[in-house]
Amino acid sequence: MIRVLLAEDMHMVRGALIALLNLEPDIEVVAEVSSGDKIVPTARQHKPDVCVIDIDLPILDGLSAASTIRETMPQVRTLMLTSLGRPGTLRRALAARVDGFLLKDAPPSELADAIRRVNAGERVVDSQLALAAWDRGECPLTDRELEVLRLAANGSDAPDIAVALSLSVGTVRNYMTTILTKLNGRNRVDAIRIAEEAGWL
Repeated sequence: MIRVLLAEDMHMVRGALIALLNLEPDIEVVAEVSSGDKIVPTARQHKPDVCVIDIDLPILDGLSAASTIRETMPQVRTLMLTSLGRPGTLRRALAARVDGFLLKDAPPSELADAIRRVNAGERVVDSQLALAAWDRGECPLTDRELEVLRLAANGSDAPDIAVALSLSVGTVRNYMTTILTKLNGRNRVDAIRIAEEAGWL
């Protein structure tokens, strides 16, 4: 029996997934959580074989939780679910060394099959998403430029970003100019949109 921990913040979706997975003869959902901060302690308590984790979770995102599981419980496999088929998101998931990555609108049979394959030690990636990631180039922004853009996307202006990152306001403005140039964005809002659509933020 494959023991599964399911992390999904939408109650109806989580309930439906649990019902579907528990119909499988070789899969049992042993624990469920609705926020990312509960994944690691719940995994320690229930010792699942596979954690099925939504990427976009409150408090702590799914990829951060998956990275902690990889570091502290390497025997536990991680399968990420997302409703956003962005190549950049897949790249981030692979960088976090997750075992599988599946779109939420995949048929239920695909999810059960992915759990079995991940449990067997395979790496499972949605084929259409893998092709898109292959076609899409790497993120052109440096880590610091991404930090600046993330703060801007959260509504911070140049002085706020400067304080948060211990930079001068002029340096922050220089970063924003470089970001706009690299992303070919018309303005800050456009640059944020481009980066979000690519899954880089």
